[in-house]
Amino acid sequence: MIIRFYIKYTTTYGQAIFIRIKESAGMPEARELFLPLHYLNEEFWQINLDTEQYGLEEKFTYNYILQEFGRDKEVLHNYHEINPKKLKSAEAEILDEWRHADLHSDLYKTRPFIKLLKEYEKKAVKKSAVKNPTHFFRVKSAEMAPNHVICISGSSKKMNEWDETVPVLLNRSEPYWSIKLDLSKENFPVEFKIGVYDTLQKKIIYFEPGPNRKIAYFEDKDVLHVFNILADFPQYAWRGAGLNIQLSSLKTRRGWGTGDFTDLFLVADWCKGTGIKLIQLLPVNDTTATHTSKDSYPYSAISAFALHPAFLNVQKLATAFSVKFSDDVVTQVKELNELSALDYEAVSALKQRAIRQLFEKEKNYFKDDLDWFEFFEMNRSWLQPYAAFCYLRDKYKTADFSKWEAYSVYDESAINDLTATGNKEYDEIAIHYFTQYHLHLQLKDATDYAHKNGIVLKADLPIGVGRCSVDTWMYPHLFHMDKQAGAPPDGFAIKGQNWSFPTYNWENMAMDNYSWWRQRMEQLSNYFDAVRIDHVLGFFRIWSIPADAVEGILGRFIPAHALSNQDFSNAGMHFDESRLCDPYITDAILQHTFGEKSSWVSQTFLNGHSFKPAFNTQRKVEAYFQQHPENISLQQGLYDLLSDVVLIRDENPHHYHFRINIFATTSFRHLGENERRVLDSLYSRYFFTIQDELWKEEGIKKIAALKNSSNNMLLCGEDLGMVPEFVPGVLHDLEILSLQVERMPKKSSESFSPPSSAQYDCVVTPSTHDMSTIREWWEEDRTTTQTFFNQALAHYGGAPFYCEPWIAKEIVAQHLKSPAMWSVFLLQDLLAMSEQLRRENPHDERINVPANPDHVWNYRMHLPLENVIADDDFTNALKDMIELSGR
Repeated sequence: MIIRFYIKYTTTYGQAIFIRIKESAGMPEARELFLPLHYLNEEFWQINLDTEQYGLEEKFTYNYILQEFGRDKEVLHNYHEINPKKLKSAEAEILDEWRHADLHSDLYKTRPFIKLLKEYEKKAVKKSAVKNPTHFFRVKSAEMAPNHVICISGSSKKMNEWDETVPVLLNRSEPYWSIKLDLSKENFPVEFKIGVYDTLQKKIIYFEPGPNRKIAYFEDKDVLHVFNILADFPQYAWRGAGLNIQLSSLKTRRGWGTGDFTDLFLVADWCKGTGIKLIQLLPVNDTTATHTSKDSYPYSAISAFALHPAFLNVQKLATAFSVKFSDDVVTQVKELNELSALDYEAVSALKQRAIRQLFEKEKNYFKDDLDWFEFFEMNRSWLQPYAAFCYLRDKYKTADFSKWEAYSVYDESAINDLTATGNKEYDEIAIHYFTQYHLHLQLKDATDYAHKNGIVLKADLPIGVGRCSVDTWMYPHLFHMDKQAGAPPDGFAIKGQNWSFPTYNWENMAMDNYSWWRQRMEQLSNYFDAVRIDHVLGFFRIWSIPADAVEGILGRFIPAHALSNQDFSNAGMHFDESRLCDPYITDAILQHTFGEKSSWVSQTFLNGHSFKPAFNTQRKVEAYFQQHPENISLQQGLYDLLSDVVLIRDENPHHYHFRINIFATTSFRHLGENERRVLDSLYSRYFFTIQDELWKEEGIKKIAALKNSSNNMLLCGEDLGMVPEFVPGVLHDLEILSLQVERMPKKSSESFSPPSSAQYDCVVTPSTHDMSTIREWWEEDRTTTQTFFNQALAHYGGAPFYCEPWIAKEIVAQHLKSPAMWSVFLLQDLLAMSEQLRRENPHDERINVPANPDHVWNYRMHLPLENVIADDDFTNALKDMIELSGR
């Protein structure tokens, strides 16, 4: 077969165009050809390809490359596919466009679209066979929204002579919309346009801009003319709505004081009724380290693989196993379920009590289940150490494995001995196998049910794991246990965030190609279709805090190029290490900070204007006030003194890093004008210039490994905070969705980030779990609220004091109408639209306060989920809003 390729491109002197052909990946010894095109005229370059000569009998892909004086200048990344056998013609002419249409093709190959589009593909246009086609139109576009179809309308009879009510509808066959027509009897030239047809309105709702396309002539009906067209219609691309929930916050009439995996059946039913296509869960891993409310924080898991026992529906198992719980258990269940807040400690203890009763009934039977054996073997690598960890944690009354005597250092053979079936401890270990197995079954059932209803499940991949966890016990070489991960200061946490997790030893992780991360992704893919990558910026550079610091403000980014003392001298200032690196303290500062207590503070903690060695870190000060709580009001002032520095010493002598936001320190403000000018300039270079290439390289390397092990899950990055300029481009190139929060703009010039300005490859949301809900935020700052009311909502006059339902509805509608692929909402923000369903006090709706490391996650729905589902008016109103927005 002879294929003649034409590419429309006007070149200049020294330029040439090549075609790169790749055989299908499934072919044995797949080849890649790189062939030069020939200059045809001022508009076209062309090549004739004999498929038999080059052995290209099967499907292959191709793209074009522009070279200038022998070097690649521009690569057209839009690949096309050709299967010579399916062209069914002795000769073909292919006309291609030189366009960089951003069609997000990789995004549509991920699990959510494979699942979501199943029903959609059934509605594809019925194919009509053409016996002797002369022209083959293939259109690549972003995935269309439901009821939207790519169409052709034109001047020829076969194109219905521009009749917009009956255009030629193309058929969907990944990755093209296509149609074959016989135009042999038409009058040429033929003009046409590509458009979008709405199958409900039964008309064309959009034509591509610019002049009509033209087919100038037609000579040989034995030659198939193929038109590869790139149609970028972002406003008509597929968009969906999602629900973001903390599973423990769900309340049902049959609940045990917390949500569980089987509650997702009800959530899926409600989502289906409203048109919501995605359920996003906050982390669901086991966090049981202390058996106290401190474990309520879901981002500090004791295992990156095990599920949390609190999410097991024990009543369902009790029914299946014919187990009856005692009257006192039933009474406690009722009391806990009536609470308006989650009593994490009581709920967890009650669930564990119930699990033990179930296990005692079933322990001699469940291990004979063939499905259980398969589950154990598939998960042995993490399940066996996890069960041993839980047993040892309870035996030694601490998750701090350094205190576990002979087991303080993980030893695989010792753990195999400990978990052997003949040991007296075996039941105390096997109970954790039993729990994880049934958690797995219940989550899998919920996932399958959601999928049957066209609902996608999205997981949360935390950036860290608990300091005292199975993972740090097993793989200490993968972590920097002497560091703490966190985040630099921002508008929500002015002292920064200290998550207390150890940071990662990325160099060691790279040695086995990030195997631990790949295993995490594989585990998530057993249940989920999409993943929120928590703090994706940490893959580029992590905020690393010394172990002796309490607040995140004393951290620095790692990796980072340090500045030498010579850099400061060369910039034109005298370098005084002690003045810049040690806390800046004067009598006036002490008086201003501590008032009448300044003398006592000086005598107790200082030698002159320097801290005594016993108090020269925040951890030492913290320890003092734990013993002397009567003076706790002075603790923050001492923390502030210790963090009042301009530079942080690097491990390498005579090298330094800037403390974040030096301009807010007294130390900086009391320097001379020249020193401030020099430091200001170096500070900008340090944070915004000299690190970029290093951070970009690090991020691409790590995130690419993560993406390659994602098992086709859709990846969404949480890229909030101090975002380097290059990050959006990297996420875009890797086809990872970005996150946009309206009240947390990424551009310093903006007060808000309008949802209408979001890019397509983005998730928009009015609130996340780390911030106040819409209603609480509305009452936080009247000046900000007024600005938002007038600018973002475009209303005149004074803003209402409270966020009334109509205001919440406008904010939700803003996000639904956004061009972003997904608009995702906290349940609290959706309920805010209903006077009947929303909570009375918005200050009880918040999930997390990042600035408070001791915050207890006790948010819980104030009414049962069944009540929400039963409110048909609210469900239908939300459904109408979603449909009207085109989602």
